[in-house]
Amino acid sequence: MPVVKWKKDGAVAIVSMSNSENRINPVFNREFLLVFDEIAKDKTISAVVICSDDEKNWCQGIDLRWMQERLTENDKAGIKNFIFGLGDILKRVLFFPMPVIAAISGHAVAGGVLLACACDFRFMSADKGFFFLSEVDVGVPFLPSALALVRKAIPEYQLCEIIYTGKRYRASELEPHHILKACADKEALMSEAMAFARTFNKKRGIFGELKKCANKNIADLMAGDDLQHIEDFHFFVKEE
Repeated sequence: MPVVKWKKDGAVAIVSMSNSENRINPVFNREFLLVFDEIAKDKTISAVVICSDDEKNWCQGIDLRWMQERLTENDKAGIKNFIFGLGDILKRVLFFPMPVIAAISGHAVAGGVLLACACDFRFMSADKGFFFLSEVDVGVPFLPSALALVRKAIPEYQLCEIIYTGKRYRASELEPHHILKACADKEALMSEAMAFARTFNKKRGIFGELKKCANKNIADLMAGDDLQHIEDFHFFVKEE
């Protein structure tokens, strides 16, 4: 069974993450990119909505069980390749030449928040799910590009609280800061996200060019500063 799938609803592609907690691992990375490749080939599509089939989770971030297995086997090369793969899916969303909308129906955690921030717009159910960055509590530092990615979606005055406290936020707490649009429940979430997606019918060339300009700093960090962090295997902080 695929962990990422899609269907077409008029001019909107609905991408569904379909693996319960929707943890990000190499299989997720591969299927996510294949889905976006297929969508790109359909010239009648003008917007993408990313949702989850799970009732509780949108995306719980990196698959920690997979990561622990790789660490146990001292598979540093495999972990590095995975991190590059994660960067690839974030870049695919960041530079996809049409609006990509996150329809967050449950928990968005750590890497799941990064995926949501990579999207151009975010909608979230007010009745279910928390949105939070857990890195401070699990000892995982941000790659330089990841911090820039968070800054893309979260205003600077709110950033310190979100990244330094690990606080769990409901949609209603984030909406006043224009991080996302809160919707009453999952039904309202999909209705509002789809209605918004259908308002778009922009040319891909100009839309893609605008996204390249807007997100250039993130791409530059991925191709620059991130590389040294990955080479140094600077993914965990050990406390003395």
